[in-house]
Amino acid sequence: MNTDNIKCYTYNTVVIGSGAAGFNAALQLKRLGNDSVALVTEGVKMGTSRNTGSDKQTYYKMNLCGDFSDSPSEMAKDLFAGKAVDGDVAYAEAALSSQCFLQLAYLGVPFPTNRYGEYVGYKTDHDNRARATSAGPLTSKLMTEQLESAVLKAGVKIIDKCMAISVIKNGDTAVGLLCLSLKDDYPFVLFRCKNIIFATGGPAGIYADTVYPFGHSGSSGIALEAGVTAKNLTEWQFGLASVNPRWNVSGTYMQVLPRFVSVDENGKEYDFLDEYYADSAELLSQTFKKGYEWPFDCRKLYGGSSVIDLLVYCERVLKNRRVYLDFMNNPCGLDELPFDKLKKEAFDYLKNADACFGTPIERLIQMNEPAYMLYKEKGVDLKCDRLEIALCAQHNNGGLDVDLWWRTNIEGIFAAGEVAGSHGVYRPGGSALNAGQVGSLRAAQYICEKRMGDPIPKKDFFAAAEPYVERHIKLRSAALGKTSTVEEITRIVTSQMTRAGGAIRELDAVNAALADSQSYIKEFDNRVKTTTVEGLRKVYRLRDLLYTQCAVLTAFKDYMNHGGKSRGSAIYCTRNGKAPDGFDNSFAFLLDSGEFDSEVQNIRYNGKEFTAEWRSVRPLPEGGGFFETVWKAYRENKNVF
Repeated sequence: MNTDNIKCYTYNTVVIGSGAAGFNAALQLKRLGNDSVALVTEGVKMGTSRNTGSDKQTYYKMNLCGDFSDSPSEMAKDLFAGKAVDGDVAYAEAALSSQCFLQLAYLGVPFPTNRYGEYVGYKTDHDNRARATSAGPLTSKLMTEQLESAVLKAGVKIIDKCMAISVIKNGDTAVGLLCLSLKDDYPFVLFRCKNIIFATGGPAGIYADTVYPFGHSGSSGIALEAGVTAKNLTEWQFGLASVNPRWNVSGTYMQVLPRFVSVDENGKEYDFLDEYYADSAELLSQTFKKGYEWPFDCRKLYGGSSVIDLLVYCERVLKNRRVYLDFMNNPCGLDELPFDKLKKEAFDYLKNADACFGTPIERLIQMNEPAYMLYKEKGVDLKCDRLEIALCAQHNNGGLDVDLWWRTNIEGIFAAGEVAGSHGVYRPGGSALNAGQVGSLRAAQYICEKRMGDPIPKKDFFAAAEPYVERHIKLRSAALGKTSTVEEITRIVTSQMTRAGGAIRELDAVNAALADSQSYIKEFDNRVKTTTVEGLRKVYRLRDLLYTQCAVLTAFKDYMNHGGKSRGSAIYCTRNGKAPDGFDNSFAFLLDSGEFDSEVQNIRYNGKEFTAEWRSVRPLPEGGGFFETVWKAYRENKNVF
């Protein structure tokens, strides 16, 4: 193979991704004695961890304050109760939650303490022990910044402007990585390595309506193409979010009771919530509940707050209207709201916040001025601007299947952060931030105990890499044309994914979307074009998202054919079900009754197509142990086995 125009690096371990999980993986590897580490990223300042947040972004860990009783065992039970969760992974996330949290605090993330030094907490969703804490709306950004600073101080090599496009395998083992160079020096970059840690975040690019930040699309597709098994790809979290900027409109944004309005292509406005709710007090009370019941939840569609999500979906996706939150005017055409007629929880909250007055923006500034300032700093002044929203994909609870050391089924490949499918159907709010820190630590521990040393010899590596390099040289050449199609094809397939594979799923639509994505992959070289070298990034992004779409849609199709019913943040439409009040029978569905609570759906690519199979969850371990026995094994191998 001619490597004159291809730069090649050699490391023991390459970490892909520059978010909180990626930086922590690199930091822990270095701290544990691995000096042959590089962090590879498409853009250091890109990614979800650095560029996202919420009204009060939550970190979930074992309780560390007051007289709340807690233990790794109790926390693991609560994580395991999320359904379709592997017990050993849940136990590891619980056992290491305090260590990982305290490391972040030590690095400088400003989690609040009381005057005695306790890290105070509050209850988040699916949490009964007040394990949640927060450093504000930008918790994950603060985490990423402090971890990056520690990585730089530790001397870890960061290779920026490098887009991973293919895992190089020698037989069934990963031996390296091929990247597209986003600089002018070389078209491609090779990495000869023994270990790869995917820390690339969730597959954000597959949907049109998404709250993942601009610039983050994920890289699940290249792992799936390499044969890594996926898990629970059916399980996503959807919720209302602004379109530009992309941000969750949870918490106070809903509790101040904004007006919802849609606008058609002719500029006509519709107060569509007024059209649905006959009682203004019910409309206002359900809007308030959306603040703390932010994720779309199929269990809350029969008279609950998720009806609002479904109404927004119908306006935007089915009626092709743009939907806005109006903070300048009260809903229901009212100059003054009937606060005393609200449900008790809403009235008490607003009364205690001294917010039973005025307009939504006046209430927002009274209750949470930083929430107003956040949008103003992003170019949207809620005092005079409407905020466009949609029902958006926010988090994939599934991902690449990992064991208790965050190893995948492919030797040499690990996954940490949202790209790893450690969650099930439901998860406590903030548990994703903990999972990313624990998973990256566990992968580093295993590598430093079991997988140190040099990668395969150069001669063998170049022999293994040659067909991958030749394939992508041809793809690169084919993609450069006189006209560009990549943007339009991306728009088509992501819009179709939002319609067919978002929170509302119907079998015929899923089958059609799957067939289209498969067709685009098959004809990729002939159909996907860009006119510039810089546009190749979009070409490879589209390629990655198409593989991911096929995996996800295969999961949806198999789940429905397997008899799966509606659960979590999605409904599976079926004519023999029941539609929510006020909706036609096309929205009829049946609620899940727990048939698959203890099963995991796996998806794997065999080189031609994605296939599905099911397995039982790994049980929740007992934990603990006799100290002398544990200590002896720890001295021998750090209990890594």
